[in-house]
Amino acid sequence: MISLAGRDILHAWGKFVFTGVGLGLLIGVTLSMAGIYRGMVDDAKALLDNSGADLWVVQQDTLGPYAESSSIYDDLWRGIRGLPGVAEAANVTYLTMQVRRGSVDVRAMVSGIAAGAPGTPGWPPFLIAGRQITRGHYEAVADIATGFKLGDRLRIRRNQYTVVGLTRRMVSSNGDPMVFIPLKDAQEAQFLKDNDAIRQQRRRTAENPAFNRPGVPGLLAAINASQSANSNVNAVLVRLETGADGAATAETIRRWKRLQVYDRKEMEGILVGKLIATSARQIATFLVILSIVSAAIVAFIIYTLTLGKIREIAVLKLIGTKNRTIAAMIMQQAVALGLIGFVVGKIVATFWAPHFPKYVLLMPLDSLRGFFVVVAICVLSSLIAIRAALKVDPAEAIGG
Repeated sequence: MISLAGRDILHAWGKFVFTGVGLGLLIGVTLSMAGIYRGMVDDAKALLDNSGADLWVVQQDTLGPYAESSSIYDDLWRGIRGLPGVAEAANVTYLTMQVRRGSVDVRAMVSGIAAGAPGTPGWPPFLIAGRQITRGHYEAVADIATGFKLGDRLRIRRNQYTVVGLTRRMVSSNGDPMVFIPLKDAQEAQFLKDNDAIRQQRRRTAENPAFNRPGVPGLLAAINASQSANSNVNAVLVRLETGADGAATAETIRRWKRLQVYDRKEMEGILVGKLIATSARQIATFLVILSIVSAAIVAFIIYTLTLGKIREIAVLKLIGTKNRTIAAMIMQQAVALGLIGFVVGKIVATFWAPHFPKYVLLMPLDSLRGFFVVVAICVLSSLIAIRAALKVDPAEAIGG
């Protein structure tokens, strides 16, 4: 029966191969969609790994610093650093924005890192070129996905920065490449108002009747000073001592500092379960749609091939060929079509994955699952053609 199926395929090989390639492109898209989801999860985990933190201390009742906005005072890290079990604590800010190089804008997550040395929480853990930031202002380390090179001049808000180092796979949970700048510069970029806004706010404050009474000028001066200063960060990254009880340390911070604390497992749950959840459902919907379309294509082509050889099937029945033999021939054709499609799909997905704007992670296990799903779809799709073949009357072999 393999011979019969093979001969029939060779008889209409052009249509068969063309359909297999078309099906393969659909399968390639399906594998790529699964790879996009895997890439999103891997980006989120890479963000947490590269932060070098065991605990994330953020504003109370928020899911910061990645899923929600978080703002805490930048002097809190000192009290956290002195707690039992804490090895290091460092301030950090995150701001997703357009970073300008000349006339080119690049979407990036700008991270403000505290003064310290390589290995400090929040610092890029490794470089592929250049050096780490050594000055308190106007230096930057960028991920190579930004397209920046050593010596490039970047504009972030109203300041210019020189790229002194390059790193790799430092991305946000959305896959945006990261740019690291000194903390004070990042605080200014994120929290400080521009000069026009400060002047307007001062004018509005001065014109407020509540500030025009005797004894108030000192308060007005304090408000103006606060508008020109910045003392906020998004989070404190905490690295624990070896063997320290993270749960106990987190509970101490919650109780005495009145802040929210997340460990690695909780932060991963926030990123994957909340930030990526909607995208995951959308990708799952696309996968279902693509599976249905693939099944429809296989069913249609196999059904068309079957109808084109009704007379041959009638001859097989006339000479005593069993129904299960005819069914097996049709099913083998469907599976062969699926195998061609899977091979084509795997090849094209592998070649075009690196050209996607975001990271696509093609996992062998997903490919294996996809193979079995393709075979199952082809088997089920062949049932319509098998049903039509089994209804063929042997008398049609000798009919007009």
